[in-house]
Amino acid sequence: MSTSPPAAAPRDPAITLEAGQTVKVTRPTARFMLAHPAHLIALGFGSGLSPVSPGTVGTLYGWLSFVVLSLWIEPTTWLWIIGAGFLIGLWACARTARDMGVHDHGSMVWDEIIAFWLVLTFVTPTGLWGQFAAFLWFRLFDIAKPAPIAYYDRTLKGPGLRGAFGVMFDDIFAAFYTLLVFALWRSF
Repeated sequence: MSTSPPAAAPRDPAITLEAGQTVKVTRPTARFMLAHPAHLIALGFGSGLSPVSPGTVGTLYGWLSFVVLSLWIEPTTWLWIIGAGFLIGLWACARTARDMGVHDHGSMVWDEIIAFWLVLTFVTPTGLWGQFAAFLWFRLFDIAKPAPIAYYDRTLKGPGLRGAFGVMFDDIFAAFYTLLVFALWRSF
Protein backbone atom coordinates (compact mmCIF):
# COMPACT_ATOMS: atom_id res chain seq x y z
CA MET A 1 0.00 0.00 0.00
CA SER A 2 1.14 3.45 -0.88
CA THR A 3 1.14 6.11 1.79
CA SER A 4 1.42 8.97 -0.69
CA PRO A 5 -1.64 11.19 -1.10
CA PRO A 6 -3.79 10.62 -4.18
CA ALA A 7 -2.96 12.75 -7.20
CA ALA A 8 -4.85 15.98 -7.29
CA ALA A 9 -7.48 16.27 -9.97
CA PRO A 10 -6.67 18.81 -12.66
CA ARG A 11 -8.00 22.19 -11.60
CA ASP A 12 -10.57 23.96 -13.70
CA PRO A 13 -9.30 27.49 -14.40
CA ALA A 14 -12.83 28.86 -13.91
CA ILE A 15 -13.39 30.78 -10.70
CA THR A 16 -16.00 29.34 -8.36
CA LEU A 17 -17.45 31.79 -5.88
CA GLU A 18 -19.34 31.17 -2.70
CA ALA A 19 -22.49 33.16 -1.97
CA GLY A 20 -21.65 36.78 -1.20
CA GLN A 21 -18.16 36.70 -2.76
CA THR A 22 -17.29 38.94 -5.67
CA VAL A 23 -14.55 39.04 -8.25
CA LYS A 24 -13.53 41.82 -10.61
CA VAL A 25 -13.10 40.62 -14.19
CA THR A 26 -10.74 43.07 -15.87
CA ARG A 27 -10.82 41.53 -19.34
CA PRO A 28 -13.59 39.07 -20.17
CA THR A 29 -12.87 36.08 -22.37
CA ALA A 30 -14.94 34.07 -24.81
CA ARG A 31 -15.30 31.48 -22.06
CA PHE A 32 -16.79 34.08 -19.71
CA MET A 33 -19.09 35.31 -22.49
CA LEU A 34 -20.39 31.82 -23.23
CA ALA A 35 -20.84 30.92 -19.54
CA HIS A 36 -24.29 32.56 -19.35
CA PRO A 37 -26.78 33.90 -21.94
CA ALA A 38 -26.77 37.30 -20.21
CA HIS A 39 -23.02 37.59 -20.80
CA LEU A 40 -23.45 36.75 -24.49
CA ILE A 41 -26.07 39.49 -24.89
CA ALA A 42 -24.33 42.14 -22.76
CA LEU A 43 -21.02 41.57 -24.56
CA GLY A 44 -22.74 42.10 -27.91
CA PHE A 45 -22.35 38.51 -29.14
CA GLY A 46 -18.58 38.89 -28.95
CA SER A 47 -18.18 42.41 -30.30
CA GLY A 48 -17.47 43.67 -26.78
CA LEU A 49 -14.46 41.35 -26.52
CA SER A 50 -12.49 43.61 -28.85
CA PRO A 51 -9.25 44.65 -27.10
CA VAL A 52 -9.44 48.05 -28.82
CA SER A 53 -12.46 50.38 -28.57
CA PRO A 54 -15.12 47.79 -27.69
CA GLY A 55 -17.85 50.48 -27.67
CA THR A 56 -17.01 51.45 -31.24
CA VAL A 57 -16.82 47.80 -32.32
CA GLY A 58 -20.16 47.14 -30.60
CA THR A 59 -21.72 50.08 -32.46
CA LEU A 60 -20.30 48.76 -35.75
CA TYR A 61 -21.84 45.37 -34.92
CA GLY A 62 -25.14 47.13 -34.24
CA TRP A 63 -24.91 48.88 -37.61
CA LEU A 64 -24.11 45.67 -39.50
CA SER A 65 -26.82 43.66 -37.74
CA PHE A 66 -29.38 46.42 -38.42
CA VAL A 67 -28.56 46.47 -42.13
CA VAL A 68 -28.74 42.67 -42.42
CA LEU A 69 -31.88 42.22 -40.29
CA SER A 70 -33.65 45.08 -42.09
CA LEU A 71 -33.80 42.85 -45.14
CA TRP A 72 -36.56 40.95 -43.29
CA ILE A 73 -37.80 43.38 -40.63
CA GLU A 74 -40.15 46.31 -41.28
CA PRO A 75 -39.08 49.71 -39.89
CA THR A 76 -42.01 49.91 -37.45
CA THR A 77 -41.19 46.42 -36.12
CA TRP A 78 -37.78 47.74 -35.12
CA LEU A 79 -39.39 49.84 -32.39
CA TRP A 80 -40.79 46.67 -30.76
CA ILE A 81 -37.43 44.94 -31.09
CA ILE A 82 -35.63 47.94 -29.56
CA GLY A 83 -38.11 48.10 -26.66
CA ALA A 84 -37.74 44.38 -25.97
CA GLY A 85 -33.97 44.66 -26.43
CA PHE A 86 -33.84 47.47 -23.86
CA LEU A 87 -35.69 45.34 -21.29
CA ILE A 88 -33.54 42.30 -22.04
CA GLY A 89 -30.51 44.58 -21.74
CA LEU A 90 -31.51 45.55 -18.20
CA TRP A 91 -31.39 41.89 -17.17
CA ALA A 92 -28.28 41.05 -19.20
CA CYS A 93 -26.26 44.07 -18.05
CA ALA A 94 -27.28 43.65 -14.39
CA ARG A 95 -26.28 39.98 -14.42
CA THR A 96 -23.05 40.55 -16.34
CA ALA A 97 -22.05 43.51 -14.15
CA ARG A 98 -22.66 41.39 -11.06
CA ASP A 99 -20.63 38.49 -12.44
CA MET A 100 -17.80 40.79 -13.55
CA GLY A 101 -17.75 42.83 -10.37
CA VAL A 102 -17.80 46.03 -12.45
CA HIS A 103 -20.92 48.18 -12.84
CA ASP A 104 -20.30 49.35 -16.42
CA HIS A 105 -17.40 47.47 -17.94
CA GLY A 106 -16.36 48.72 -21.36
CA SER A 107 -16.95 45.28 -22.87
CA MET A 108 -20.69 45.51 -22.15
CA VAL A 109 -21.84 46.94 -25.49
CA TRP A 110 -25.50 45.91 -25.67
CA ASP A 111 -26.38 49.49 -24.72
CA GLU A 112 -24.55 50.83 -27.80
CA ILE A 113 -26.24 48.27 -30.04
CA ILE A 114 -29.77 49.07 -28.86
CA ALA A 115 -29.21 52.83 -28.93
CA PHE A 116 -27.69 52.75 -32.42
CA TRP A 117 -30.56 50.59 -33.69
CA LEU A 118 -32.83 53.38 -32.42
CA VAL A 119 -30.81 55.97 -34.34
CA LEU A 120 -30.86 53.93 -37.54
CA THR A 121 -34.60 53.29 -37.23
CA PHE A 122 -35.33 57.01 -37.18
CA VAL A 123 -32.79 58.15 -39.80
CA THR A 124 -34.01 55.53 -42.28
CA PRO A 125 -34.40 55.95 -45.16
CA THR A 126 -30.87 57.20 -45.63
CA GLY A 127 -27.93 55.96 -47.62
CA LEU A 128 -24.56 54.65 -46.54
CA TRP A 129 -23.14 58.16 -46.00
CA GLY A 130 -26.11 59.18 -43.87
CA GLN A 131 -25.68 56.06 -41.75
CA PHE A 132 -21.96 56.75 -41.47
CA ALA A 133 -22.68 60.32 -40.30
CA ALA A 134 -25.12 58.88 -37.73
CA PHE A 135 -22.40 56.49 -36.57
CA LEU A 136 -19.88 59.32 -36.13
CA TRP A 137 -22.33 61.60 -34.28
CA PHE A 138 -23.51 58.77 -32.03
CA ARG A 139 -19.93 57.78 -31.10
CA LEU A 140 -19.07 61.44 -30.45
CA PHE A 141 -22.00 61.89 -28.06
CA ASP A 142 -21.42 58.50 -26.41
CA ILE A 143 -17.74 59.26 -25.77
CA ALA A 144 -17.99 63.00 -24.93
CA LYS A 145 -21.12 62.56 -22.75
CA PRO A 146 -22.44 66.15 -22.91
CA ALA A 147 -24.91 67.24 -20.23
CA PRO A 148 -27.11 65.62 -19.02
CA ILE A 149 -25.54 62.35 -20.25
CA ALA A 150 -22.55 62.70 -17.91
CA TYR A 151 -24.87 63.36 -14.97
CA TYR A 152 -26.91 60.22 -15.57
CA ASP A 153 -23.76 58.25 -16.32
CA ARG A 154 -22.44 59.17 -12.85
CA THR A 155 -25.61 58.97 -10.78
CA LEU A 156 -27.42 55.93 -12.16
CA LYS A 157 -24.48 53.50 -12.20
CA GLY A 158 -24.42 50.86 -9.52
CA PRO A 159 -25.52 47.35 -8.72
CA GLY A 160 -28.75 45.68 -9.81
CA LEU A 161 -31.44 46.83 -12.19
CA ARG A 162 -31.01 50.50 -11.30
CA GLY A 163 -27.37 50.31 -12.34
CA ALA A 164 -28.27 48.41 -15.50
CA PHE A 165 -30.81 51.14 -16.30
CA GLY A 166 -27.98 53.67 -16.00
CA VAL A 167 -25.82 51.61 -18.35
CA MET A 168 -28.58 51.52 -20.97
CA PHE A 169 -30.00 55.02 -20.43
CA ASP A 170 -26.91 57.12 -21.11
CA ASP A 171 -26.65 55.61 -24.60
CA ILE A 172 -30.32 56.36 -25.26
CA PHE A 173 -29.46 60.01 -24.51
CA ALA A 174 -26.56 59.81 -26.99
CA ALA A 175 -29.05 58.44 -29.54
CA PHE A 176 -31.41 61.35 -28.78
CA TYR A 177 -28.65 63.91 -29.40
CA THR A 178 -27.72 62.16 -32.65
CA LEU A 179 -31.34 62.26 -33.80
CA LEU A 180 -31.53 65.93 -32.81
CA VAL A 181 -28.54 66.69 -35.07
CA PHE A 182 -30.26 64.84 -37.93
CA ALA A 183 -33.54 66.67 -37.35
CA LEU A 184 -31.74 70.03 -37.45
CA TRP A 185 -29.77 69.00 -40.54
CA ARG A 186 -32.91 67.85 -42.38
CA SER A 187 -34.80 71.03 -41.46
CA PHE A 188 -32.43 73.19 -43.52
